[in-house]
Amino acid sequence: MKDAASETTALAGDHAFTGDGEILTIVDVARFLRVPKSTVYKLARIGELPASKIGKHWRFLRRDIHEWMRSRSSLVKPDR
Repeated sequence: MKDAASETTALAGDHAFTGDGEILTIVDVARFLRVPKSTVYKLARIGELPASKIGKHWRFLRRDIHEWMRSRSSLVKPDR
């Protein structure tokens, strides 16, 4: 049986969270979207990108970023 200290230690790693509920940082999102960090900051600040600000740090849920990308790709009409 795990104790609270070992669970906290396990959660402290950079890639401790996996799956749709994974919490991403600005750097993670910038890498995923292949854009500069400044673009991610701007989109989060104006509310375009789904994010939460915790203190002075922005955090993102992986599933929200995936859904955001899907919603944006459905807005693009293919050229014929």
